[in-house]
Formats: sequence, structure tokens, C-alpha cells
Amino acid sequence: MGDKDETEVKLYVGDLAPLAERLVAAGAVLEHPRTYEHNIRYDTPAGDLSRQYIVLRLRRDTRARLTYKGPASISEGIMSRFEAEVTVDDFETMDGILRALGYVPFVIYEKYRTTYRLGEVEVVLDEMPFGNFCEIEGPRAAIVAALEALGLAEHPRIGTSYLGMFAQLKQMLHLPFRDLTFANFAGIVIPPEVFDRLT
Repeated sequence: MGDKDETEVKLYVGDLAPLAERLVAAGAVLEHPRTYEHNIRYDTPAGDLSRQYIVLRLRRDTRARLTYKGPASISEGIMSRFEAEVTVDDFETMDGILRALGYVPFVIYEKYRTTYRLGEVEVVLDEMPFGNFCEIEGPRAAIVAALEALGLAEHPRIGTSYLGMFAQLKQMLHLPFRDLTFANFAGIVIPPEVFDRLT
């Protein structure tokens, strides 16, 4: 799949249905319908990758992909980082290779993702175990234009990853579990105002 600089903005959106309607009205094209994702993020036993803000992830949805992400920089709520990703034939075998190299699962996380294309940007609607979010990825100017077109220009932006949010939520709410799964969050309701306090 190759490598690139990933530039994106992330927003908390309580109800995704009205945003999906605004996307269609703005001319967005549905690229991938709602799809379940299973992700494993790896680290060394000593946590060396996390300390360097490096992500090593294996994802399975309609295919399997191995992803590397470098440290991120954030400007005006828009995050940029180097990303390299490759499709792999066998999720379980790739997991075995990573473990044989000395990496261990750091956290497992799940989500449902719906993907749209709006001009130069990819817009994803993500259903996470702790809430619903929108990510817009593409050239910086196109992201700003998409935010305007979707009525999100003044919407608060979240300057961290889903796992960054999860780490903060675990600390704030004293959550005892390691993995970001729907089963672990069953019965737990996160008030929307909590996301305004995440950095």
C-alpha cells in the first residue's frame, strides 16, 4: 500500500446519522459501508514504541493490514504523522511473525467504520466502544474546506488518537480493563462533555 504523510482531524460526534445525511447532501460518495474492525497494537515488553510515540498495528476488517505510524505533530487541531502500511495475506501468521520478533500485544481495540470520499478527503464515521467520532483525512486545505461544507468548522477537535483517549478515560473513570472492546464498555455511558476535556 505504500507510505505517506497522514494528515487528519478527529471530532466527537454524538449522533452520526445527521452527519451521514450532510455528507450525502455535500456530494460525498460511500466508499465502504459500515464494517467491523479488529485491531492489535504491538509494543516491546518494555514499552519502547509507546515511549517514542510509534504505532505498530495489525488490523483486520475486509482484509488484513500492517501499519507503522511515526510520532505526530498537531497544529490547529489537525494531526500530521508519517504512515506506512502494507496489506498482508494472513492475519494470524503476521501476528505470529510479530510475536516471534519480540513484540507483544499492547492493546486490542475494536470499532465499526463507514468510509466516504468527499473531493480530496476521506471522511470516516467511527463507532468506538466509548462513543462516535468523525475523522477527515487529506490535504490540510481540503480538510478545512470539508469541515466548512459539513458544518463542523467550529466543532471542537480532538488532538489525540483513540488509544490516547482510551488511556485518559481509563485514568479519569478508573476503568480496570486493558482492551478497548465493546464487551468491556457494555453498560458504561461516557457523558459527551468528557470529550471536551481530552487533550
